[in-house]
Amino acid sequence: MALPERKRPTTGVVVSSDGPTIVFVTVCTKDRRRWLATPQVHALLRTLWADSRAWRVGRYVLMPDHLHLFCAPGVSDISLARWVKYWKAQVTHHHRVADHQWQAGCWDTRLRTGESYERKWDYVRNNPVRQQLVGGAKDWPYQGELAVLPWY
Repeated sequence: MALPERKRPTTGVVVSSDGPTIVFVTVCTKDRRRWLATPQVHALLRTLWADSRAWRVGRYVLMPDHLHLFCAPGVSDISLARWVKYWKAQVTHHHRVADHQWQAGCWDTRLRTGESYERKWDYVRNNPVRQQLVGGAKDWPYQGELAVLPWY
């Protein structure tokens, strides 16, 4: 008997006790407006993420209209969705540009292997090159790593 098809993907991240939990997250701006890749927004996001105890941000790349990050659970039991909603609200509050808004929600997937982590990172770090924003991945100024998220 065939299983019913899902109308929407499942939500929530199951934190594993038998290995690392690293989640790949994509967040988009509302109507894909191009406002994220600026020194001001970059600094604000780095500060919010660095101060977070709920989730630790590893590698990330800001594109003009979306961002990708890798994160792992921190020291609280705040859900990924709640944490993302929190820092998006903080960016909106501190950035104070009326038409710079976020798309609702985010897309996330828990990585299953270290190989998957490296493949995703290679894809993400080359986004600015594919978009012809820079000649090489290392030249994109809106990227970084706040915490090392090791794959054991």
